[in-house]
Amino acid sequence: MKSDFPVFAKYPNLVYLDSACTSLKPQQVIDAECSYYREYGACTGRSSHVLGRKTNEMLGMCREKIVKFVNGKNLVFTKNATEAINIVINGFDFSKRKKVVTTIMEHHAVLLPLMRLRDKRVIDLEILPCNEYGEVEWKIDRKTALVVTNNINNTTGYAQNVKEIAKMAHDNGARICVDAAQGTPHKKVDVKKEDLDFLCFSGHKMLGPTGIGALTMKNLEELDQFILGGGTVKTVRLDKVEPLGDHTKFEAGVQDYGGIFGFAAACDYLNKIGMEKIEEHEKKMAGLLGKALEGVRTYGRRHDTALYSFNLGNRPHDVALMLDKDMIAVRSGFFCAQPGMEAMGAKNGAVRASCYIYNDEEDIKKFSESIERIKVLY
Repeated sequence: MKSDFPVFAKYPNLVYLDSACTSLKPQQVIDAECSYYREYGACTGRSSHVLGRKTNEMLGMCREKIVKFVNGKNLVFTKNATEAINIVINGFDFSKRKKVVTTIMEHHAVLLPLMRLRDKRVIDLEILPCNEYGEVEWKIDRKTALVVTNNINNTTGYAQNVKEIAKMAHDNGARICVDAAQGTPHKKVDVKKEDLDFLCFSGHKMLGPTGIGALTMKNLEELDQFILGGGTVKTVRLDKVEPLGDHTKFEAGVQDYGGIFGFAAACDYLNKIGMEKIEEHEKKMAGLLGKALEGVRTYGRRHDTALYSFNLGNRPHDVALMLDKDMIAVRSGFFCAQPGMEAMGAKNGAVRASCYIYNDEEDIKKFSESIERIKVLY
């Protein structure tokens, strides 16, 4: 499978364990993105000439593939999961209920927009605490308007039962928004089966291009427009604006057509492998990573994907640089989740090793050997 990824041709000794940050891109995705610039090059929904029509047709096909990948509806293209989350949080109606429930284990993309609305007194924010392993006991009441959380945590690899959380939310008359940036690449996501109101995910973590993401929602009427501009309205007069009624009312301006083509190609690539096989591979890699990190301080106790955050001597950046000398790519820091990492005891951050479909036993062997050499220093 590594032969599909041009980065490995350039760096044949690379052990890439930073897929939780961004995944590598297969040639099929690169070709699909480039095809827009080579063969299409026009806008959609604005131009009636042949290139405009062809681009519009292709964009519709891409939208259908991507929304089908998560079994959702009403797919809106965004530039990433962060923008999708912001569209939900800033477009939601808090006039009847003001309470939002989230957890300390969320990505900054969730915490920061919620904290801003809290500070402006738009919402009443409850941030649920975690135990030493980063696990949360859920509490949702009848005052809750919106629940925002992840399906797989980007610091521990722990998979929450979002179907169960969604039921708790709905039983209390609330809506649920799931940050699936980390979950969608690694497990089968089913919006309808899990009964999710909003799902946010990014292309770049699932083999797709950077700068493209998506939001699916049950009901388009539940969100106000957060970003306005061309392509979002039927008519504009100085005394009255008539917005569009479909998903395009949330897609202001010209979209990243090349990125969308690549995003759809990434879905094709993953579908060809099969998400069930990817989950099996992740479990195998998670087991090998766990063995490689025996005797090392790790965070979280259940790793549902091949992702481990760990520390040696509480000097995560030094450890990451030493691994880099062995051509092993990891990430160090707080992973845009500082409150959660600190709550688990990682006051200086940690090192994160994360696998994906292109990793194998030989990669983990090299990682393990490097860790053993670093252990001696600490």
